[in-house]
Formats: sequence, C-alpha cells, structure tokens
Amino acid sequence: MSTRRLTDTARLKILSPAECLRLLDSVPLGRLVFTYAGLPAIRLVNFVVDDDTIVFSTGQGDKFRAAERGDVVAFEADEVDLERHVGWTVTAIGHLSVVTDDEEAELRRTLALHSWMPIDEPHLVRLGVESVQGRRLVPWGTARRS
Repeated sequence: MSTRRLTDTARLKILSPAECLRLLDSVPLGRLVFTYAGLPAIRLVNFVVDDDTIVFSTGQGDKFRAAERGDVVAFEADEVDLERHVGWTVTAIGHLSVVTDDEEAELRRTLALHSWMPIDEPHLVRLGVESVQGRRLVPWGTARRS
C-alpha cells in the first residue's frame, strides 16, 4: 500500500509531477516570480511547455537579465471555475536560461508560442523545471481525507 498522500491538510488533491506538467501545457498564460532589485517581482507571460521545460519570449528587460544570470525562479499557472468552485494551481521552480540562437530557430518552428503583446527584439527564455507541485480543488462532496 502506498503512503503517498492523496490530499493536503486543506483537502486539496495533490497532483503528480506528470499531471502538473500536463495542466501547465493546457493554459497559455502564467506568472513568472523572480527577484528584481532585491525584491520579489511577478510578471505575466505567455508560455509553452516543452517536455520538462517552460519556454517564453521576452524582450531585453528584467526577465531576460534574470535568464542571463541563471536565476532561480518560480512559475505559477492556474485555472479556476468560480461558479463551480473547482480548479487547480501548479507551481514550478528552476533556473532560467537564455535559449541559444540555434535552439531558438528550431523552437520557434516547432512550438506554438504566441505573445499577448508586441516585443521589440524578442528572445526565448527557458525555465528548466527542477521541482513542480500542484493542487486541485475538487467539489467538497468528492474530496476524501487521506
């Protein structure tokens, strides 16, 4: 018998890493959490999941500089149905890196990456997912204690 918990203390369903990546791949918009001037910063980004990495396009600003430094960041995406009181949230943590020119050309051909705003001199940035956690809010009648 497995000792893996099915729910957390708030009775949210704990998601497997594979399910977390599948859910991330199902939405186009997430939040990048990084350090800017010594403080936490959060920016919305359009992204795609490529195996176990998250890829997004950015200009020469703060996110790009964080990628050049290889900063450790968090990334969060979710989907919530406020009417039915169900949904999920996934958080990934890892190091940012700038995608090389050779890789960028290939990724732009193979990935359906769209930006919700125009970007001058766009660059692709990759978040290598080192850990991922997710929770699903299930209807109260179906949530079981583990």
